[in-house]
Amino acid sequence: MTASASPVFDWTGPLGLPRFEAITDADFAPAFETALAEHDAEIAAIADNPAAPDFDNTVVALELAGDRLSKVSSLFWNRAGTDTNDVIQALEREIAPRMSRHYSKIAMNKALFARVDTLYQKRVDLGLTAEQDRLLERIWKSFIKSGAGLDEAGQKRLAEVGETLAGLGARFGQNVLADERDYLLLLEDEAELAGLSEDLRAAMAAVAEDLGHEGKYAVTLSRSIIEPFLASSERRDLRETAFRAWTARGAKGGATDNAALISQIIALRTEKASLLGYESYAAYKLDDTMAKTPEAVEALLGDVWTRAVKSADSDRAELAKLIAEEGGNHEVAAWDWRHYAEKLKSRRFAFSETELKPYFPLSRMIEACFDVANRLFGLTMTERKDIRGPHKDARVFEVKGRDGALIATFIADYFARPSKRSGAWMSGMRSQHKLAMPDGSVGEKPIITNVMNFSKPAAGQEALLSLNDARTLFHEFGHALHGMLSDVTYPSLSGTSVSRDFVELPSQLYEHWLTVPEILEKHARHYKTGEPIPRALLDKVLAAQTFNAGFNAVEFTASALVDMAWHTAGQKPDPATFEAETLKKLGLPEAIVMRHASPHFLHVFSGDGYSAGYYSYMWSEVLDADAFAAFEETGDPFNAEMAEKLRRHVYSAGGSRDPAELYQAFRGRMPDATAMLAKRGLA
Repeated sequence: MTASASPVFDWTGPLGLPRFEAITDADFAPAFETALAEHDAEIAAIADNPAAPDFDNTVVALELAGDRLSKVSSLFWNRAGTDTNDVIQALEREIAPRMSRHYSKIAMNKALFARVDTLYQKRVDLGLTAEQDRLLERIWKSFIKSGAGLDEAGQKRLAEVGETLAGLGARFGQNVLADERDYLLLLEDEAELAGLSEDLRAAMAAVAEDLGHEGKYAVTLSRSIIEPFLASSERRDLRETAFRAWTARGAKGGATDNAALISQIIALRTEKASLLGYESYAAYKLDDTMAKTPEAVEALLGDVWTRAVKSADSDRAELAKLIAEEGGNHEVAAWDWRHYAEKLKSRRFAFSETELKPYFPLSRMIEACFDVANRLFGLTMTERKDIRGPHKDARVFEVKGRDGALIATFIADYFARPSKRSGAWMSGMRSQHKLAMPDGSVGEKPIITNVMNFSKPAAGQEALLSLNDARTLFHEFGHALHGMLSDVTYPSLSGTSVSRDFVELPSQLYEHWLTVPEILEKHARHYKTGEPIPRALLDKVLAAQTFNAGFNAVEFTASALVDMAWHTAGQKPDPATFEAETLKKLGLPEAIVMRHASPHFLHVFSGDGYSAGYYSYMWSEVLDADAFAAFEETGDPFNAEMAEKLRRHVYSAGGSRDPAELYQAFRGRMPDATAMLAKRGLA
């Protein structure tokens, strides 16, 4: 078989999917070779076109180029994230810097940039639509920010920096994965299991059995196990052991230690910003966002930080009283907070996560996700059990609109496994667009994936979610809807192709519908009896939503502020010292740690995505709280008129307009933080 006939490129399966079962690890390397060479040729043809540049022969041509490279990239990075192995990791280390080099070469193609620049300089005379104008501006800016305006020496150095950063990011992520994968705390006697719920025990037993330790119980560093273990285990010594391992990821010394990588990444990012004429890397990253400047970010985070620390201090005092009541003679330590907070919540609201989880089986929460999408946007999700996904555990759904027409394909991969990186995410295997394709077809339907890391139950048992797990499910499905509902002409503006501090709006907003009473009443049902969640328990759940608000806000905001500190101007000592000094200046409470310490801060250091951008979750939270308030003001969380505005101006608009314009078109005004602070219990 020739590389050009590779199954990687054969997307002729049902729903336009690749035939996943036919793709082997060995197919990726030759497919990349073919796709990269093909893309090089396409770029050369555009750059060297003897015809004068116009929108079609330059901008549209760029949009259509690289189809095969997009295919192999989407499949490869899905496998690297969800089912990696030594072969895939070796290719990842090779291909990450190579892809960076490839795109740097395109960005620095003088003939190509000259064509784009010619169009940009006379764009007011081209009769462009608003979407076309937005696309041209974004392409031009991407060239500028990639070094098109630099001299030859500057371009060469920028390309070297980008390539090196790509390789360092891949190594950073692999180190964290290795630390997560290699840690195992095995428990077996009843004393070691004190406080653990039956469903958590079952999940731990299933993991242990998968790892060859039948009859024992495994504590791993997957959030779906470590967090409930820290919340429920009565064994303080075991909580401390597990917590220290969890927070030491990427900082254990030896081959997987990330300290040196962080120093290199920060130095290179600073150099990149300087080459491009920015005061700092944060200024470079924020240039095309809603926030615009580091100062605007720090103002938002600083206000929340002050309120959060005050709230957390009050909560710590209550936890200390509880410890004393139980006869403890120790301060509240970081490995104690979740445990005693869970007890305090149980006392205050007379329920616990253990009591709650039976009403949140994964199957019903998936139904709830889909139900909300149907009520808001008229979508119908139908599972295609006859279609193999990218992994045997992945599920494939066809997505239809109100008129019964197919609008997207959705792939969901819900369960943790040692070969999958931690966390939860959405990605697009194929973006929606309406362009005429070389084969004569017009447009493409999106293929969207959701990846989770819920604990896989034993065979024949139901996966039970915590309320936070259910929120994660809704969050990532909100991202998925942003991709599936996309209705734009150009793939570069499709779905989640928006500024980083706007991209979390559709996902965080969607979380609100999980706790709409009628959704909980309908879908939160006991996994054994089918009985709905008792109204009294539901009322307690809703009342408890702001419980532990200070802790949650401190955890997050500390990470966001450290991220900004890394990427603003000034000298950076070694990573551990810099992080410690930054947190000391902030006044981080002793009993709370950052949600993501720098050595395992994947958002920021395993790639460029959320670097100087972790704040965007909170920035988007201001937007999402204000946006949901628009529905609340109508008295109907499914108000049809408001839902249509939301679909048109947010979920379907992609990056076709400036995000501030899109938000104002939906809401009628810019947002303020009032609703967010109230939602968090920090008002």
